[in-house]
Amino acid sequence: MTDIAIRASHLSKCYQIYNNPHDRLKQFIAPRLQRLVGRQPKQYFHEFWALNDVSFEIKKGETVGIIGRNGSGKSTLLQLLCGTLTPTDGQVEINGRVAALLELGSGFNPEFTGRENVYMNAAVLGLSNEEVTERFDDIAAFADIGEFIEQPVKTYSSGMMLRLAFAVIAHVEADILVIDEALAVGDAVFTQKCMRFLRGFMKQGTVLFVSHDTGSVVNLCQNAIWLNKGVISQAGIAKEVIESYTQFTLQEIYGDTVSLTSMDVNKKPKLEEKNSELVDVIEVANVTIDKDTLVTYFTQLDESSGWETGKAKILSVRLLDKDGQYMPMLHGGELVSLEIIAIANESIYSPILGWFVKDRLGQVLFGEHTYTYVNPPLSVNEGEKIKAIFEFQMPLLPNGEYAMTVSIAEGNPFEHTQHHWLHDAMIFTVCSSKLRYGLVGIQFNEVNLNIVEVK
Repeated sequence: MTDIAIRASHLSKCYQIYNNPHDRLKQFIAPRLQRLVGRQPKQYFHEFWALNDVSFEIKKGETVGIIGRNGSGKSTLLQLLCGTLTPTDGQVEINGRVAALLELGSGFNPEFTGRENVYMNAAVLGLSNEEVTERFDDIAAFADIGEFIEQPVKTYSSGMMLRLAFAVIAHVEADILVIDEALAVGDAVFTQKCMRFLRGFMKQGTVLFVSHDTGSVVNLCQNAIWLNKGVISQAGIAKEVIESYTQFTLQEIYGDTVSLTSMDVNKKPKLEEKNSELVDVIEVANVTIDKDTLVTYFTQLDESSGWETGKAKILSVRLLDKDGQYMPMLHGGELVSLEIIAIANESIYSPILGWFVKDRLGQVLFGEHTYTYVNPPLSVNEGEKIKAIFEFQMPLLPNGEYAMTVSIAEGNPFEHTQHHWLHDAMIFTVCSSKLRYGLVGIQFNEVNLNIVEVK
């Protein structure tokens, strides 16, 4: 356990579900009487396994996301790890102090004031009365709920309760932080404060993060665990797990009407091989990287992961200049056209071609689809090809790698079927000597700095 923060071994949790309240009394009395008279005891409940034989290890310093649909066992797992539930089978090993933000308001006494709840919660997490007193001002400042700190918690809004709960766990010097979807109720300012704390904590601590926001999981977590009906469906690199989960949830929505088939990614090239190709392009172009920005890219439709229904297929994705000519490389800020060509293998009404660009953390930076620009919708016959052109000014991106996801769907933005979805269909690499702030830079026509007289 020297480098392991959390280890779950064959962890299971079973609940007894009763159809009627009086069945509980029957279960308490009847089996005993039946044994006394030599009869086989009857069971008056049915079993529900919230978790079933779950095993994994989380190393110290790792940030791991837990994903899954409602009822998949995420909250049960966290409660078992935190010790608020006892497992039916298996065991949990924890190495370090755990601070948890589970169900909003859990651990709070609604009749106590905010101050009293701070002392009670911190004591549960292992702090002495003197340590809480020493840190109370910092906790109150982080929560920033003003005079409500002296009011009963039952008068708090959900946002105020979150502020106080997070403020406590942020000041107990925990080794392991467990968060269960609670940040979803926070306002933008406080959520940003929490994210800054999390990023700082992640540098030396272990984080277990449950969220339905898959973008946040990819952004924050190196690895992820996907729970489905109490068992682990997949565990591994967060991006790969999220891609599989996205396909699964769509299949659940479509039901039996559409069958999504995973793409074969065995042929996917190694990143090092692609990087070597990019270096060659830069050298051949003889571009002075220190004096300009160079955006190189390549398409990899055949090697992209994703899924398809067989009803339509993306054939090509290209970047063109203002004259409609293929662009081998970009510099950022120029007018470009993204061309996507697809074929209908069956008749399609209202096809939608769309795309978006993500950074290396999976955050969506920009993108578009054709639906709002096409009125009335198209009807495409079997075997016909369709071409979409998106004309836009290429944003100024900070140095790094970016990926474009491309898809063809049928329907409208609110109710549709994704017939062909390609992760990482196009990869961009940006090299620049210019320092850019934020996720996407903007073009400045002029920037001046002068000394002026103050009147």
